[in-house]
Amino acid sequence: MQRICFLLKVKPTHLDEYRRRHQEVWPDMLAALRATGWRNYSLFLRDDGLLVGYLETKDFDAARAGMAAQEVNARWQAEMAPFFEALDGRRPDEGLLILEEVFHLD
Repeated sequence: MQRICFLLKVKPTHLDEYRRRHQEVWPDMLAALRATGWRNYSLFLRDDGLLVGYLETKDFDAARAGMAAQEVNARWQAEMAPFFEALDGRRPDEGLLILEEVFHLD
Protein backbone atom coordinates (compact mmCIF):
# COMPACT_ATOMS: atom_id res chain seq x y z
CA MET A 1 0.00 0.00 0.00
CA GLN A 2 1.36 3.42 -0.95
CA ARG A 3 0.97 6.31 1.50
CA ILE A 4 0.68 9.63 -0.32
CA CYS A 5 0.89 13.09 1.21
CA PHE A 6 0.43 16.25 -0.83
CA LEU A 7 0.15 20.01 -0.48
CA LEU A 8 -2.03 22.64 -2.12
CA LYS A 9 -2.77 26.25 -1.15
CA VAL A 10 -6.35 27.46 -0.68
CA LYS A 11 -6.88 31.19 -1.15
CA PRO A 12 -7.37 32.79 2.29
CA THR A 13 -10.56 34.47 1.04
CA HIS A 14 -12.06 31.06 0.20
CA LEU A 15 -11.38 29.09 3.40
CA ASP A 16 -14.90 29.09 4.83
CA GLU A 17 -16.49 28.07 1.53
CA TYR A 18 -13.83 25.39 0.98
CA ARG A 19 -14.64 23.91 4.38
CA ARG A 20 -18.37 24.07 3.65
CA ARG A 21 -17.98 22.31 0.29
CA HIS A 22 -16.13 19.48 1.98
CA GLN A 23 -18.98 18.98 4.42
CA GLU A 24 -21.15 18.26 1.36
CA VAL A 25 -18.95 16.29 -1.05
CA TRP A 26 -21.16 14.89 -3.80
CA PRO A 27 -22.08 11.22 -3.26
CA ASP A 28 -21.00 10.34 -6.82
CA MET A 29 -17.60 11.96 -6.18
CA LEU A 30 -17.17 9.89 -3.01
CA ALA A 31 -18.17 6.76 -4.92
CA ALA A 32 -15.67 7.55 -7.70
CA LEU A 33 -12.83 8.00 -5.19
CA ARG A 34 -13.63 4.66 -3.58
CA ALA A 35 -14.02 2.88 -6.93
CA THR A 36 -10.63 4.11 -8.16
CA GLY A 37 -8.69 3.00 -5.08
CA TRP A 38 -8.47 6.07 -2.84
CA ARG A 39 -8.46 4.83 0.78
CA ASN A 40 -8.03 6.48 4.16
CA TYR A 41 -8.20 9.86 2.39
CA SER A 42 -8.05 12.96 4.58
CA LEU A 43 -7.61 16.68 4.03
CA PHE A 44 -6.19 19.02 6.68
CA LEU A 45 -6.49 22.80 6.33
CA ARG A 46 -4.43 25.39 8.15
CA ASP A 47 -5.81 28.89 8.80
CA ASP A 48 -3.44 30.44 6.23
CA GLY A 49 -4.76 28.13 3.49
CA LEU A 50 -2.12 25.41 3.52
CA LEU A 51 -3.92 22.20 2.60
CA VAL A 52 -2.34 18.85 3.42
CA GLY A 53 -3.85 15.75 1.88
CA TYR A 54 -3.16 12.14 2.82
CA LEU A 55 -4.34 8.92 1.23
CA GLU A 56 -3.45 5.29 0.88
CA THR A 57 -3.74 3.34 -2.35
CA LYS A 58 -2.31 0.27 -4.04
CA ASP A 59 -1.11 2.28 -7.06
CA PHE A 60 -1.23 6.07 -6.95
CA ASP A 61 -0.66 6.51 -10.68
CA ALA A 62 -3.58 4.15 -11.41
CA ALA A 63 -5.77 5.86 -8.79
CA ARG A 64 -5.08 9.29 -10.32
CA ALA A 65 -5.68 8.00 -13.85
CA GLY A 66 -8.91 6.37 -12.73
CA MET A 67 -10.17 9.64 -11.26
CA ALA A 68 -9.04 11.62 -14.32
CA ALA A 69 -11.36 9.43 -16.41
CA GLN A 70 -14.40 10.11 -14.20
CA GLU A 71 -16.89 12.71 -15.46
CA VAL A 72 -17.79 13.66 -11.88
CA ASN A 73 -14.13 14.42 -11.17
CA ALA A 74 -13.97 16.85 -14.10
CA ARG A 75 -17.01 18.69 -12.72
CA TRP A 76 -15.63 18.71 -9.15
CA GLN A 77 -12.20 19.96 -10.25
CA ALA A 78 -13.76 22.73 -12.34
CA GLU A 79 -15.82 23.92 -9.37
CA MET A 80 -12.91 23.74 -6.94
CA ALA A 81 -10.19 25.31 -9.14
CA PRO A 82 -11.08 28.93 -8.17
CA PHE A 83 -10.39 28.07 -4.51
CA PHE A 84 -6.66 27.46 -5.07
CA GLU A 85 -3.51 29.53 -5.56
CA ALA A 86 -0.70 28.80 -8.01
CA LEU A 87 -2.33 26.21 -10.24
CA ASP A 88 -1.02 27.89 -13.41
CA GLY A 89 -3.98 26.68 -15.48
CA ARG A 90 -3.94 23.14 -14.09
CA ARG A 91 -6.83 21.45 -12.31
CA PRO A 92 -6.38 21.08 -8.54
CA ASP A 93 -5.79 17.33 -8.90
CA GLU A 94 -3.00 18.09 -11.36
CA GLY A 95 -1.36 20.71 -9.13
CA LEU A 96 -0.62 18.49 -6.14
CA LEU A 97 2.84 18.90 -4.64
CA ILE A 98 3.62 15.31 -3.64
CA LEU A 99 5.83 15.00 -0.57
CA GLU A 100 8.51 12.34 -0.20
CA GLU A 101 7.93 9.93 2.67
CA VAL A 102 11.12 9.84 4.71
CA PHE A 103 9.90 7.95 7.79
CA HIS A 104 7.03 5.69 8.77
CA LEU A 105 6.43 4.06 12.16
CA ASP A 106 4.46 0.90 11.47
